[in-house]
Amino acid sequence: MKKIAIIGAGAAGCFCAAELRRMVPEARIDIYESGKKPLAKVAITGGGRCNLTNDFQGITSLAEAYPRGERLMRRALKEFDHNDTIEWFTRRGVPCTLQDDHCYFPVSQDAMDIVRTLLHGAKGADIHLSTRITAIRHESNYILTTQDGRTAEADIVVVTTGGSQKTNTILDSLGIKQVPPVPSLFTFRINDSVTSLMGTVVNANVALAGTTFRAEGPLLITDWGMSGPAILKLSSYAARYLNDNAYGATLLVNWAGSPEPSIREALEQHMTAQPQKQLRTTAPFSLPSRLWSHICARATLREDLRWAELGRKGLNRLAATISSDQYQINGRAAFRQEFVTAGGVPLTEISPRTFESTKHQGLFFAGEILDIDAVTGGFNLQAAWTTGHIVARSIASCK
Repeated sequence: MKKIAIIGAGAAGCFCAAELRRMVPEARIDIYESGKKPLAKVAITGGGRCNLTNDFQGITSLAEAYPRGERLMRRALKEFDHNDTIEWFTRRGVPCTLQDDHCYFPVSQDAMDIVRTLLHGAKGADIHLSTRITAIRHESNYILTTQDGRTAEADIVVVTTGGSQKTNTILDSLGIKQVPPVPSLFTFRINDSVTSLMGTVVNANVALAGTTFRAEGPLLITDWGMSGPAILKLSSYAARYLNDNAYGATLLVNWAGSPEPSIREALEQHMTAQPQKQLRTTAPFSLPSRLWSHICARATLREDLRWAELGRKGLNRLAATISSDQYQINGRAAFRQEFVTAGGVPLTEISPRTFESTKHQGLFFAGEILDIDAVTGGFNLQAAWTTGHIVARSIASCK
């Protein structure tokens, strides 16, 4: 009987186990998890509702969703994509609903439905909790060592430990190179009066000065700085740059989400249409009034100024502030506990068809341990389902 060890009881590990139980029911499967609970991260993702995938509509290039791993994911998604994910969970009694933001959630809006379904699918596998694997040796088979010195043997090992540098040192003895992981989805700390507008949400374009990194979408002002999908996407695209330059980098915010010429034209129309109205009481671009007052102050325009008094210089300052407002980033803030990293096992170290190591037969990788990561919106979990499925299929096909 084939003995399979899965290291990590997260999304990729448990999905792989569930697929192995379906494809290779006779196999002996052991799942080793260093934490006290399986699928702890899945239970809190999406604010406890579990954004389990995305419909990929509006994604013109897969690199928009997967800043790292786009080419491999393009191939992998042909085998198991978001439609397969929805069918998989629906068939097991978890109907899903599509929101306007292209994100899929269980109809129940309860992440525990996803957790219970995955654990039921993996039923028959032995889950060893609070058991950290500290080393792997490859001899005639694989020998795993736990934190208390115990050992276990396996014919096949699937590593799904996520992106932690601490847990991934287990690969050192196998000669597996790794790209050092860095945080990928995080919010920005900004020490500026804009934080007094906490709770304000606006659709905006954001960028990092002096780079080509750009993103767009809802921006949320918080009591520590800025967050929301636009900021999270930008942090993902620029993960390695921000790891080295988070303190002191300049964030550029286009509050209107439009090119400066269009912004200037709209302001000129306001000057013509309502010359006697006070500037700060008539916000253009559907901007919240408090945010509009903040923008006017940053453009150094007095509070009682009327549109007719704006003048050419005032118009230029206002258009520049709306289109390219500047804020110094004072560091990153974690995005709750839904921690994603960029880095891991380089894709050159695995077979793109099977996700098996090119150095060790019977050693597979799935999920965030690979140098694949995505923007927010269900794409990271889709990568976990897809890679977990492919590994299970690969193991089943070589039985």
